[in-house]
This record gives sequence, C-alpha cells and structure tokens, in this order.
Amino acid sequence: MIGTRHLVRLALRRDRILLPIWVLFLVGVTYSTTTALEELYSSPESRALLGVTANANSAFLAMLGPLHDWSSLGGLVVWRWGVFSGLFIAIMAMLVVTRHTRAEEEAGRTELIAATVVGRHAPLAAAVLVAGGTSLLIGLLQALALIGKDLDAAGAFAFGLSTASVGLVFTGVSALTAQLSENSRVSNAVAGGFLGVTYLFRAAGDAAGESGPQWLTWLSPIGWTEHVRSFGDDRFWVLLLPLTAFALLIGLSSYIVTRRDVGLGLLPARLGPAHGTIGTPFGLAWRLQKGSLIGWSIALFGVGVIYGSVAQAVGQMVQDNPALGQIVQTIGGADAMVDAFFATVTQLLGLITSIYLVQAVLRLRSEETSFRAEPLLATPVSRWGWVASHAVFALAGGAVVLAAAGLGLGLVYGVQTDDLGGVLPRMVGTALVQLPAAWVVAGVALALFGLFPQLTGVSWAVVSVSLVVTLLGPALQLDQWVIDLAPFTHVPKYPDITFGPLAWLTGVAVVLLAAGFAGFRRRDLTT
Repeated sequence: MIGTRHLVRLALRRDRILLPIWVLFLVGVTYSTTTALEELYSSPESRALLGVTANANSAFLAMLGPLHDWSSLGGLVVWRWGVFSGLFIAIMAMLVVTRHTRAEEEAGRTELIAATVVGRHAPLAAAVLVAGGTSLLIGLLQALALIGKDLDAAGAFAFGLSTASVGLVFTGVSALTAQLSENSRVSNAVAGGFLGVTYLFRAAGDAAGESGPQWLTWLSPIGWTEHVRSFGDDRFWVLLLPLTAFALLIGLSSYIVTRRDVGLGLLPARLGPAHGTIGTPFGLAWRLQKGSLIGWSIALFGVGVIYGSVAQAVGQMVQDNPALGQIVQTIGGADAMVDAFFATVTQLLGLITSIYLVQAVLRLRSEETSFRAEPLLATPVSRWGWVASHAVFALAGGAVVLAAAGLGLGLVYGVQTDDLGGVLPRMVGTALVQLPAAWVVAGVALALFGLFPQLTGVSWAVVSVSLVVTLLGPALQLDQWVIDLAPFTHVPKYPDITFGPLAWLTGVAVVLLAAGFAGFRRRDLTT
C-alpha cells in the first residue's frame, strides 16, 4: 500500500476534467429532474394517474422499474431517474478503475512505477479510492440536492446512498475484470457485459409482475437500489448487499494482484499464428477493431429487441387507460404515440452508437501512446492511410451497429404486428437516419486527435453533453441555442424524415474529419 496517496493524487490530476463532468452531470440531472417532475405532476390526481399507468404497463416497468410511492415528489424522482442514475454511475466507475489499473499496465507505466518504492497493491488501491470516493461524493451531493428541494432527508440519503452503492459494486467488478485480461478493452467489455446482464435481470424481474419471477431483481445491483425504496420504506439494510459484494470483489482482486506478473492477466493470452498474415494497415485495424464492432453490434441488436418487444405495449397502454387515451387522441391517437416512442428510441440508439464511434476513433490515440504507431509509420505506410484504416470503423462500422439495432427493433415489432416485410426495412432505415449526427461526434474526436492530441479525453465530454442536452434539454428548459448545439437535436423525427438536415450534418462531419486528417499529417507523434 506504500505510495497509494501519491498515486491517488496522480489519478485525480489526470482526471481533473472528466471526474467533475461526471459529478456535475449526475447531480445536475438529479436536481433538474426533480424540478421538472414537480412542475409536470403538481397535483395529487396527476400523480395518482401516473402511478396507475406506470405500474400497470410492462414497458414502463422494464425501462424504469416500479413506482412504489407516487404520492410524494421524491418517489417520482426515484422512479424516473433511479435506474438511469445507477447505470451512469456504474459506467463511470468502470472507466475510472480500468483507466488507472489495466490500461496503465498495458501502457507499461505500472512497471516503471513498480520499480520505485511503491507497494504491489498501491495502483489498485488508488483506483478503487478514486472511483469509490467519486461514487460516494456523487451520492452525497445528490442527497443534498434533493434536500435542497425540501424533500425528506432520510429518503434523500437513501436515494443518494443507493446510487453510490451501484458505483461501489462496479468499482469492485472492474477491479476484478482488470485482473483477468492483458487488454483494457477486454476488461471494460467484460465489466460492461456484466452490467448489461444484471440490467436485463432487473428489467425482466420488474416487467414480470407479481405472478412472474420478481426475484430476478435481487440478482442485480441496480435492482437492489429499487428494493431500498427511497422516500417510501427507506430500507437501509438492503445496502448491506452492495457493501458485501464490494468487499468480496476488492478482496478477491487484491489476492489476484499478488499472484500474477505485472502486465499479465489471470487468463492466458492467445498465441498468434506462426507466420503473419496481415499485410495492410486496414488488415491490422480490422484485427484490432473487429471484436469491438461485433460486440457493439450484438449489444445494440439486443437493445433493439428489448425496445421492439415493448413497442406494442405502448399502444396497449392507451387502450387500458381511458384518461390517457383522451389526451393521446389530441396528438393523433395511439399510432402517433407509438411513432413518438420509435422516434425517442432510435434517437437513444443513435446516442449510444456515438459512444462506439468515439471509442473506434480514440483507438488511434491508444496506438500512438502505446508506441505501436511509431514503428508502423516508419514503414511505407502513410499517415493518412493509417488514420483512414481506423476511421473507416467509425464511419462504416457505425452504420453496421445502427443497422443491427434497427434490425432487432423491426424484427420483434414486425412479428408482433404481422407486418415484418413492411416494418423491418422501415425500422432499419429509421435507425440509420441517426448516422450523420453520430458522424459529427466522431468527427469532433478525430479533429481533437489530429489537432490537440492531449485533449482527446474531451471527446467523452462531448458525448455526455450531447446525451444530456438531447434527452433532457427541453425538460431542463435550456435555451434553444444550447439545445441546438447537440447534433442529434437536428435529426428528423420518425416518421417525418427529410434529407436536408442529414445533408448538412454530413457536411459538418466531413469538415471535422478533414481537420483531423490534416492536423495529424502536420504534427509529431506524442505520448
């Protein structure tokens, strides 16, 4: 443990931009969601109607979980934001732990640090302290934000601690996955897969209803936050489950650290072929990026299947609730509500896909800082050719991922409505409409790589801001010019697709990509 304090300071210095963004994002959305729900559901009658609708519809139950207490504003906040707050803090914890453990070993910096007076457990301890401490800080500030809105203090701290507990669990999960593989991307993929599986357990358990396997929610850390029942029963004892899981995962990770060599994983790396078969930059990029592309395509196909399976329930909800049906008739009936559902879902799928695109582009920076780009560029491989070999995965690969999402969406909904031939191509096309906006986000990442390589981490801030502004900008009552900054705001909504906005979004993306290519051609390689 010697040297842990210094490594914590180093990690905080390196994350001095990203961590405040995560904190402000999660706390700010908590506060703004509370404000928006207070205005939207100001009367007891409107809250009671929401409660009946939310708990009777499997689509709402799968996406947001049950609404335990609709009589209080705090209960509405927990229902509307609790699941997503847990998802985001889990992603934050995973990225931070992997960045300061496995990624450091992969880059060779941990070996240099280990040659000094630093304990064997210090890098892992520092990463756990930073990620776990940030999770607790977010939970505390969320509680204070809710108390600032005159909500019950016990319920506010129950909500904040339950959110922080998800961060602690996935801090432990990432600490363990960082010991398994030699590659940071594999570590993140395994931890992300665990998050996806546990999310599906929660969604399936909630959507099953009282007669179904609700016990599945007890297998999910996010499900544990629901069982705390903040602003209701405030069952603090449930928090013992994530604390126990955190302690066991960290203990197991600490044991494995002393049983393996620095730079190696618990799982043996596969040996390559005896004779090399890669002869082009694109072949090498395909070798490096194909796993990520396949994984994202399968994951987005699964997300599309989930949303496609609940689309019919959205229309059924109108029939089950006459009061809601009267409201929906004013906007075009149940079909209009289903169209609005697909418009929101495909926009969300586009935002998620932009994460893959940025990840594909930043692979360039990872290759550069790991000293693998320098020997490659010492050969006749041109700089433009090398950049293009990876950028093609952000451009064409993004289309593949979005098409997979649309395929899952249309396949399930088409079978449900007995119109597979008509629905399937329409859903694939609707998903692909999001591609130009995702290209703009990828273009920002490539422009930063080419012009300001030390600031490539800002690309993730661009993704986060786009997500918040696109999804929550109207609810937060942001100025229109702020909302217009997000590229996904300008994507035409299903079913009214027009090609004008898509053309100029593509033009902006081309300019940004060209700036990235030109910038990299003129600068030196940096680490």
